Amino acid sequence: MPTTPEPSGGDRPGPRPLRADAQRNRERLLEAAYLAFAQEGLGVSVHEIARRAGVSSGTLSRHFPTKDDLYRAIVHDRVRRLVEQARELRDTMTGAEAFFGFFEVMADATASDRGLADALAGAGFDVESAAAGTGHDVIGALAGLLSEAQESGAVGADIDVADVKALIAACSGRGTDDPEARRRMIRVASDGLRASVR
Repeated sequence: MPTTPEPSGGDRPGPRPLRADAQRNRERLLEAAYLAFAQEGLGVSVHEIARRAGVSSGTLSRHFPTKDDLYRAIVHDRVRRLVEQARELRDTMTGAEAFFGFFEVMADATASDRGLADALAGAGFDVESAAAGTGHDVIGALAGLLSEAQESGAVGADIDVADVKALIAACSGRGTDDPEARRRMIRVASDGLRASVR
């Protein structure tokens, strides 16, 4: 009796889709983790995330074996969205407008998301390594916009991406929960970056 050959190489089936209940648990975990990381930063425990999602710690670990795996899933989505915004700004604005527009986007994003702010600051999670190979390099997008703004003469040539990251962190810091105060800080930082006033 003939046997069905084993699939080889590229013929192998991909991962089996999750059952409906498992998919719901995964989505609840991601939503709970996103809110917990955004509100409390990377220090929040996986047990607390599981509790907020209404699942056991064992269920969490089946979907995300480590805390890094869980945050990596979230940060990929956050970074993807930021990179898409950077591309849209780049495609629709001048180099200077795109850079300063993205500076404001980043300041707002990190002000509302402590986990993202911690990750971009390198506190407990390497966002650049997490984004490697995904095509969603937010620091690379920021550096590209900075370079184009410098080439246009809008931003001082001696500014580097580390300077910009530090200013974003300052504008989105814990003392700037007031959006109007953050707008003023962004305006001051942007004015300081402009070549014409330096």
